[in-house]
Amino acid sequence: MLNNNYNFSSLAFFSKEEKSISDEQPPGLPIKLDGFKVAPLVSLADADLQQKLSEIVANNKKWAALAKSKKLSIGLVDLRDPANVKYANINGDNMMYAASLPKIAVLLAATDAIEKGELVETDEIKADMRLMIAKSNNAATTRMIDRIGLDKIAEVMQDPEYDFYDRTHGGGLWVGKRYAKTGPRKGDPLKNISHGATATQVSRFYYLLAFGQLVNFERSKEMLGYLGDPELHHKFVNTMDQLAPKAQVYRKSGSWRDFHSDSALIWGPNWRRYIIVALAEDADGEKLMRDLIKEVDGALKTQ
Repeated sequence: MLNNNYNFSSLAFFSKEEKSISDEQPPGLPIKLDGFKVAPLVSLADADLQQKLSEIVANNKKWAALAKSKKLSIGLVDLRDPANVKYANINGDNMMYAASLPKIAVLLAATDAIEKGELVETDEIKADMRLMIAKSNNAATTRMIDRIGLDKIAEVMQDPEYDFYDRTHGGGLWVGKRYAKTGPRKGDPLKNISHGATATQVSRFYYLLAFGQLVNFERSKEMLGYLGDPELHHKFVNTMDQLAPKAQVYRKSGSWRDFHSDSALIWGPNWRRYIIVALAEDADGEKLMRDLIKEVDGALKTQ
């Protein structure tokens, strides 16, 4: 768990009084606390949250069948109390083809390269990273991949500092091909997937970003800036537009043929503070994503 060497007194957005302020937008992320240390996400598995998530899937025959056949993976992180983060998953370590969702790996690798002086952070690069994330632009992503290289992305994903691709736990985030018809292909070591992800590793990505733990605090803030205000309003965002139009949504999704994925860090107002990740192989995956986040949002509200 997080240690207790910090003061919550000045953090109004964690206070009980906040629940009565229905229209107040919470402060932005990352969360900045003095002297705190994040615990590994998998160590925060919570039985009650797991039961909620498992019931949501079990109560939908189609989702239950997809989960049983390893064609549906879900990660859920409850961030409402930063001193008591909770995690649950369905097939969390099952790596699946994730289309454009792994562009977050390119974002991290590029940010890591910029911080280390391996890549100059020009206005052109900033524009391409925004296009890559907010609009999921393949041409901009390919330009970024060409600048840093597939080997650099693989190196960062497997760097012990990040550990976003772990062969002992099903793999994780992987980008082994440009988002273009041409160029080399380097599938991941376990499943030979070109653009892959697991729900657990994507959940970790947002979890660490939320606490300013990727590269450093300022670089985490920059990455959240690229992920914020998504310009594609489908899947999770489509539902959140209706349920909580004032909430901040940091998001990256992906779709290709029957493969659909989405990931989002939802931040306020009030009690809505959670991470949700889903990967599905299903022709109707777009609707599945919209319905899933609605069920999860409702379950968290009742807790």
